[in-house]
Amino acid sequence: MEIIVCVKPVLDPDLPPVKFAVDARSNRVLPPEGMPPVINPYDALAVEAALRIKEAKKTGKVTVLTVGDAAADGVIRKTLAMGADEAVLLSDPAFAESDGFATARILARAIQKLGKYDLILCGRQAADWDQGIVGSALAEFLGLPAVTRARALEAGEGKIRVDRVVSSGAETFEVALPALVTVSSEFGQARIPSGWGIIKAAKKPIPAWGAAQVEADPAAVGKAGARNSLVKLFIPSYQRKCEILTGETPAEAAAKLAEKIAGFKA
Repeated sequence: MEIIVCVKPVLDPDLPPVKFAVDARSNRVLPPEGMPPVINPYDALAVEAALRIKEAKKTGKVTVLTVGDAAADGVIRKTLAMGADEAVLLSDPAFAESDGFATARILARAIQKLGKYDLILCGRQAADWDQGIVGSALAEFLGLPAVTRARALEAGEGKIRVDRVVSSGAETFEVALPALVTVSSEFGQARIPSGWGIIKAAKKPIPAWGAAQVEADPAAVGKAGARNSLVKLFIPSYQRKCEILTGETPAEAAAKLAEKIAGFKA
């Protein structure tokens, strides 16, 4: 079975708040010095799901795709250390400022370039923006059936059985392949790479494809292809102010409080 997994580099969710900073002018998060991005936790589970299917089938290939820059190298190599067979970095200045829809376009073009595949796996959402757009948009662009928020997967001959999480419990679907599935945190835990896996991953060449290699339409990727516009990015203030209201009598103090709350004079 040919499985493609899409992963995203994100800031470490365990990043100390004091290290978090934004550039208000460019509306972007400033990467903290000495703290490289990590694999999105949901995407790590998607890699784990792919590896479990491959192991159950005792055959197949797992290819990882990610959109990013040179800083994403560690994220890609972790997926290889976990057991993925191949990985491709999709990197180009033209991809900058892509939102979820534009990122899905880039991934769709890369998947079409790869050619043969049976199953595409993504995390249910990214741990930074929590929008959950890419998986569903990617399925739409490729014309594939999609099942989101999977907690369990079982691959059969030409089909995939998926248990998905819903607000009232769970649902079970059986979908013909090729298909796309997004994996949720209920799936379990992603494996820890072995020492030998880390050594092999460090030596593996990782091809980088740009806009030209995947024949991406410049109007469909980057800022030009984004459907969402980030107006303002800022760190919220949690400062609290306290005002003590007094009066000659409890009734007078209560009247002042009512004035503050309701905006009228008693």
